[in-house]
Amino acid sequence: MSLKKASILIILILLADQISKIYIKTHFQLHEDVEVFSWFKIAFVENDGMAWGTKLSDFVSFISDKSAKLILTLFRIVAVTCIGFWLVDVTKKKKSKTLVFAIAIIFAGALGNIIDSVFYGMLFSDSHMQLATFLPEGGGYAEVFHGKVVDMLHFPLWSGILPEWLPIFGGKYFSFFDPVFNVADVAISTGIGILIVFNKKAFKETSKIESPDLESRNNLA
Repeated sequence: MSLKKASILIILILLADQISKIYIKTHFQLHEDVEVFSWFKIAFVENDGMAWGTKLSDFVSFISDKSAKLILTLFRIVAVTCIGFWLVDVTKKKKSKTLVFAIAIIFAGALGNIIDSVFYGMLFSDSHMQLATFLPEGGGYAEVFHGKVVDMLHFPLWSGILPEWLPIFGGKYFSFFDPVFNVADVAISTGIGILIVFNKKAFKETSKIESPDLESRNNLA
């Protein structure tokens, strides 16, 4: 896959991610949800931290939430920059399509969430008990680098009381799958999954084509 094709793929994922986030942000109040199917809901939540809403300040107590958010956003920018250089490098070296595809969608997903973290705080008003507005007159809900990532995809596939015979968890309420995520998260998870499941195919060395002169000498020999 060429860098041009990878770039088109990245743009398409970014469009799908940002369009869905902007729509949810401007049409849903925070924590509002709509049931599409019994196993799928559109549920508006905002993530101020890492995966599953975890914050850096949860692990390092002396760092404030604001400082932790800034550190996390800057780390994401550095990480996505490295992924971008990696993508350019593998396309130049004509590595496997599987590897290029996986890196491209990981890059697109990471960049999509970075856009939220860097700019959404300035671009949108708060969503608590109201619909957010784009470019509000009084300014956004946060400073640059302190925006919250918009999530909306929720798949509550099963919930209920676990059988009594199960050790430890028997008789307790259990719900699967609780996390709420977005298109960018899907892209990142899919890309990482491809690299894990199709590891050998992704990182296989491209075979060197024998030059015509060398092939002719071999035939004469």
